[in-house]
Amino acid sequence: MAEKTFEDSMKRLEEIVQQLEGGEMPLEDSLRVFEEGMKLAAFCSRKLEEAEKKVTLLVCEQGGGLVEKPFGPDEAEDDTP
Repeated sequence: MAEKTFEDSMKRLEEIVQQLEGGEMPLEDSLRVFEEGMKLAAFCSRKLEEAEKKVTLLVCEQGGGLVEKPFGPDEAEDDTP
């Protein structure tokens, strides 16, 4: 079995949300799909945390050395010293 990707997991999670919002599934199926969705949400959350840690480690200081900086929307938009 191939390793699942973040993108595939998000796509499946979106499908699950649509199924559950439709309200047409029997209770047992809804519970099974909900459980799958919770596992996918946890997987996606872990992947995002891993990506954030990588970004934090790769931010370079102006002098060329690496410095640990958290990545957030404010840092992405404002690049002035």
